Amino acid sequence: MWVFYLISLPLTLGMVIFTLRYFAGPDAPRYVLFTVGYAWFCSLSIIILVPADIWTTISKPENASENGVISFFWSWSYWGTFLLTWAVVPLIQGFEDAGDFSVIERLKTSVHVNLVFYSIVGFIGLVGLILLITMHRNWSGGVLGLAMALSNTFGLVTGAFLLGFGLSEIPKSLWKNADWTIRQKVLSHKVAKMAVKLDEAHQEFSNAIVVAQATSNQMSKRDPLRPYMDVIDNMLAQMFREDPSFKPQGGRLGENDMDYDSDEKSMATLRRHLRLAREEYYRYKSEYMTYVSEALQLEDTIKNYERRSSTGWKYVSSFRPGRSGKTGTFLDSTEFIWRCILRKQLKKVLAIILGIMSAAILLAEATLLPRGVDLSLFSILINSVKKQEVLVQVFAFVPLMYMCICTYYSLFKIGMLMFYSLTPRQTSSVSLLMICSMVARYAPPISYNFLNLISLGGRKTIFEKRMGNIDDAVPFFGEGFNNIYPLIMVLYTLLVASNFFDRVVGFFGNWKRLRFQTEADDMDGFDPSGLIILQKGINKLSSFQNDHGLNKGTRLANKLSH
Repeated sequence: MWVFYLISLPLTLGMVIFTLRYFAGPDAPRYVLFTVGYAWFCSLSIIILVPADIWTTISKPENASENGVISFFWSWSYWGTFLLTWAVVPLIQGFEDAGDFSVIERLKTSVHVNLVFYSIVGFIGLVGLILLITMHRNWSGGVLGLAMALSNTFGLVTGAFLLGFGLSEIPKSLWKNADWTIRQKVLSHKVAKMAVKLDEAHQEFSNAIVVAQATSNQMSKRDPLRPYMDVIDNMLAQMFREDPSFKPQGGRLGENDMDYDSDEKSMATLRRHLRLAREEYYRYKSEYMTYVSEALQLEDTIKNYERRSSTGWKYVSSFRPGRSGKTGTFLDSTEFIWRCILRKQLKKVLAIILGIMSAAILLAEATLLPRGVDLSLFSILINSVKKQEVLVQVFAFVPLMYMCICTYYSLFKIGMLMFYSLTPRQTSSVSLLMICSMVARYAPPISYNFLNLISLGGRKTIFEKRMGNIDDAVPFFGEGFNNIYPLIMVLYTLLVASNFFDRVVGFFGNWKRLRFQTEADDMDGFDPSGLIILQKGINKLSSFQNDHGLNKGTRLANKLSH
């Protein structure tokens, strides 16, 4: 039973460490990295424990020792993520977002900011407790069970819409991006949009620097606030040391910009504003460089494919020196086959596979209500190999992980529009904590949803027994909630797949910011501004032919960003 789990656990830990190192910004403190990593690890531990729970339920339903071990791991994973997402992470997030100059003041600011959050959570809990007392006097779940049910219900209701969007959008995006022309159009729009955002962020960062410098210049050395200003001055000096190429341009002083030196709180606001402006600038710069580099690489790939006859089906890169010798010839041919032929075909194959999996999940969700017939593909597969431990756990893990990917994909789309961002090497501490909170919040409901899609002959897994029946725990949603919300999700997914909401938003043009931003928005022809930027990059490639160091596409994108 534990073979799959014991193999998956270290792989999960390795994936968490790699993901953190890839996305975390350079200023993220170690305690934030540890908190985020532990929250991700606990969340994913729930996902990889589900297959083991299913196998135990099928093969050894009455084995008390193994059930006890699984119950222990459920408690550790679930309550670890529960406490992190609803208590620990919000406090650390407020602490990291505060601009105060001492640990005590930052903690006070964090508690003050989170009072609203805790008030809302407390009110919901109080309402649920009152409903429990008045409508379910004999329910034995207890207060902790009620908290679990409320948290799970929140995840199921909101997660249904997130999952539905991902089930539709991921296969569609993969299929469309396999087409080079479509991808070029998308990238031209993204480069143009990001260039505008980068310019605005540069101006905002320059303005923050000018304001900080002007505030410092007008403050005397005997001023009581001078020690706080010295901290900000050191912060500025460190910024210029880390990036000597940055030159403030367009910085300007507004009417109220010199009011920062009135008290300690205003100085904390100045420090926070400077930090946020810096984070936003480097985040947009990183995204801009990524899109430019991808667009230039794609242009290079297309040219190699068009010239395949003259080059002997070898990949001739514009971003690095040519390879020599027999090994170089072999590598050039292999790179050509991969970049120009195999990669786009594999994207299409993967899009078809994921599309089939999305359809299977929707069919399983839509047929939950008629319990007489089992039309869930995953349930049929698991029951057909129920005597083979590895196959049972693989057939459970793959669709469950895909449901997680779809849900988290939608979460990141929301974040990029409003709350947070996930940017390689430039994700701030606040964004990392917000993302880890969301990831932890949705892992148990996704698992609960998946377990509803499979039939185990009337037996319940340990997880389902621990989570309880939401119909009994949350009277507000009424009897049959577990069967109703999937149908709503299926309907929503079909509307997304048919572009219904895009048509509605197109009719009410001012509502564009109230919906998910999809790549379909960037497929309406090429963006002229983006093409001009990319053409400048292509024209400057020759100046990088003798560069042997950092990837030329990255260096070129960096040069174009200034």
